[in-house]
Amino acid sequence: MTIVTSANGQNAAGAGSPAEKLLLAGRPLVIGHRGYRQTAPENTLPSFKAAKSAGADLIELDYHHTKDGVPVVIHDYDLDRTTDAMAKWGGKKIRVDSKTAEELRALDTGKWFDVQFTGTRLPSLNEALDLIQNGGITLIERKAGDAATLVKVLREGRLVNQLIVQAFDWTFLEELHREEPAQILGALGPPSTLGDKKLSDAEKMLSATWIAGAAKTGARVVVWSRLVTREAVNQAHARGLKVWIYTINEPAFANRLLDLGVDGIISDNPALIWRTLALRRMKASPAP
Repeated sequence: MTIVTSANGQNAAGAGSPAEKLLLAGRPLVIGHRGYRQTAPENTLPSFKAAKSAGADLIELDYHHTKDGVPVVIHDYDLDRTTDAMAKWGGKKIRVDSKTAEELRALDTGKWFDVQFTGTRLPSLNEALDLIQNGGITLIERKAGDAATLVKVLREGRLVNQLIVQAFDWTFLEELHREEPAQILGALGPPSTLGDKKLSDAEKMLSATWIAGAAKTGARVVVWSRLVTREAVNQAHARGLKVWIYTINEPAFANRLLDLGVDGIISDNPALIWRTLALRRMKASPAP
């Protein structure tokens, strides 16, 4: 195999890295969505700790940039749903990128979920990575921010190919791949690069065209909605791509996807997916 070295000297092939080994595990992966979203406030350190305790193969998080350019972990573009910004500052639809990182540290991101999480703070991307990467593997989802900033974070933390990065913005993925070809990427779809174009469910189905487009970004994983068929999974596999599906919280549907041959399931409840996999193994094993 040809070995390519990334700009910071790390092995671009990633042979032996935790993320690479996980990608090649040969079994369905269990991926915690925003941590363990059903037991703790999403995209917070308690949620990531819970997902680690549940044994999630990957722990997904989302990030945006603050007004002063700091990547912080939060899903929405505004602060209304998962913080006390409206009560603290008044008004609605206060954007993440309208406040500095120091200002955002004053917010409570836990009480909305349950009083036991009162005082939970919005973590920076670095804080989240420090926690998750200590014995776990992160699935970073970029919501907003430039590729160069994320590459800098990965290089400074010696995290290139120690985790996986995904995005709906396929142009961003292409830029990141050019900046750091070593990094394993996941192409979320359907992509946001279509702009305001509205797609029918039929057009949103994973297809050979979508798969080809995902491959062009440099991605090694197609991360799709539940609009997927066995044929599409086989087509992705034929191109050497893995297929992960979001966001699945029903055992029956998880089983349907596993029957199609998908390689990973993203869930708000990783323990539920582990249980589903265990029951499948029991049914497949002959009685003693």
